[in-house]
This record gives sequence, structure tokens and C-alpha cells, in this order.
Amino acid sequence: MAISSGTIAGKIRAMTFVRTVTEDQIPVVDITALIRGEADTDVGKSLHQASSNLGFIYVKGHGLEAQLLRDLRHLGMEFFRLPAEEKSRVNATHNHRGWLGPGQSKMDDSLLPDLKESFVWGYGNQSTESDHPLRGVNLWPSHPSQLAALAKIYLKQVHVVAGHLMRGFALGLGLPENFFLRSADRPLSRASLVYYPHQEEANRTQFGVGPHTDFGVLTVLCQDEIGGLQVQDIHGEWMEAPPKKNALVINVGDLLSRWTAGAYKSTPHRVLNHSGQERLSIVLAYDPNPETQVDPKAIYGSDYSGDLEPISCGDYLQWRFNNAFAYRA
Repeated sequence: MAISSGTIAGKIRAMTFVRTVTEDQIPVVDITALIRGEADTDVGKSLHQASSNLGFIYVKGHGLEAQLLRDLRHLGMEFFRLPAEEKSRVNATHNHRGWLGPGQSKMDDSLLPDLKESFVWGYGNQSTESDHPLRGVNLWPSHPSQLAALAKIYLKQVHVVAGHLMRGFALGLGLPENFFLRSADRPLSRASLVYYPHQEEANRTQFGVGPHTDFGVLTVLCQDEIGGLQVQDIHGEWMEAPPKKNALVINVGDLLSRWTAGAYKSTPHRVLNHSGQERLSIVLAYDPNPETQVDPKAIYGSDYSGDLEPISCGDYLQWRFNNAFAYRA
């Protein structure tokens, strides 16, 4: 992970030096044309430019239903407020489906485990006898009873958005618009509800989620109005990335950065919730089929002179998950 402060002391000190992001650092891109199915090269160029700088983008014109997001967030809060004994009935499986309680994830060995809780479900409902360890049967709690239905609808809708964004990235790179979607009929994408409890300002030894870069290809984030997301710039300084009304936050993951030989930046980020309120994010981690070869040579051809070897999406994700989540030990 590309974290500039190498020690826990450095990371903790850095908590106090945070500024507000400006629009030239995290631009707002309207993707309405992509959602309509158009091959809009101007939008592609905007996505390309933003991904080549900080790697974080506010996206509007995405078409996700606001009422669906409100209802799903409400049901998510109902679930996370249940007693731990109730939530543990859907404890996360080895296929990364279900509830991960506080302390179940750790983004850096030098930090304390994260304060967050997560509830994770995947694309489809494949059996455990599948083509990859990160694909399996979704687990659903008995309460709230409507959660499963809304979560499936959200995943279907947001996955369409992610597909159009991948078309935009391809256009921005001057590639055929389906370049990143040629093996995406059985994606390894995961969706999650992520709950952050309020933490006192005095608690400077632990994060809601510690500084990290995202593992996969692309993250699509629907923030609530609470805030707490912080992004690290190229100088190692931290910036608040506050929620914008009707806008999603998308960011490049490590696999897309590798695919583009570092042209697209996978940027460290973290969450500190000092709001006095509970915070809940709705997330999609977009990844294509496990056999998808991530190879910069496929993008740059003979112009590529680096030493990054091809790696499958599935192998890379399994390696990263095994290092980050305690339940996989």
C-alpha cells in the first residue's frame, strides 16, 4: 500500500493535519451520456484526466434511484443496530459473504484493527462449488426482512453504472469501449454496507478504516451526509472528501492502476468519523471475471517497457484478501 507515513506514530500524527478538498483535486464528472449508452469521448477524457491525477472522482448523472439508496441505508442501519449475537448468525463465510464485526479487518500491520462493521453480498448467488474462493452463496439476515430484496436491486443497478464507467475509462485510453468488459459476464464484484461508529476525537490510535488503497479494479461509493472520508494527495497530505448531493464517489483500485501501468492512480484513503453520529456507506467493489488477465501490454502493446507480469484478477484478489481480513486466517 502506498502510505507515505511509514510508522504508526507518523500515521497517527497525520490525523490532525487535514484540509478540505477542492474541485480541481477531485473533479465532478457528469456521466449522463455514458448511462444513455453513448460512446462519449469527452466524458472518457474527463475520467481519464481525473484518474491520472488523484484517482478519485465525484460522479453525477449516474441514474441510481435516490429512494432505493435511502431505503437501503435505512435497512442497513436497522441491521447494524441489532445485538452482536443476532448479527453473528450471518457471520462472514470464507467466500466473503455476510457480516464482519468490529476488528475483523486491518489495513496495515502497524495499526489497530478497524472500527468499522460490514455486511457483504456478491454478484449472483453461486454455490460454494464455484470458480473462485471469493464467490459463494449470499447470506441474508432474518431481520430486517426486506434487506435481501433491496440489496439485490441495488447491486444490479450499480453494476450497470460501473460497466458504463469502465466503458468511459476505455474511451479515455483510446481503446475500444468494451475493452475492460470482454470477460465480465461472471464478475467477482462485491457490494457492502459499511457502518462506522462515532469515535471520540481523543481516540488517535485507531481508524474507522485505516489508510489503504482498494484492492480491485474500481470502487463506487455512495456516502451518507455525515462525511469522514479522507484522501491522501501526492505530497502525503490528507484532505476531507465530503459528500456531494446526488453524487457518487468513484476511485481507481490497485488492479486498474496495475492494468494501466500506473497511469491511473490508486490513492490511499481512510475514514475518521468524529461527527457524533453513526455513518453508513453503500459500496460496490467492481471486478470482472476471475480469469481476466490484468496485463499492461494488452493496453500499450510494444510501447510498454515495464516489468509488470500478467496476473489474473482472481489470483490477485485472493492474495490481497488473505492479508487483510482476520477471518480468513
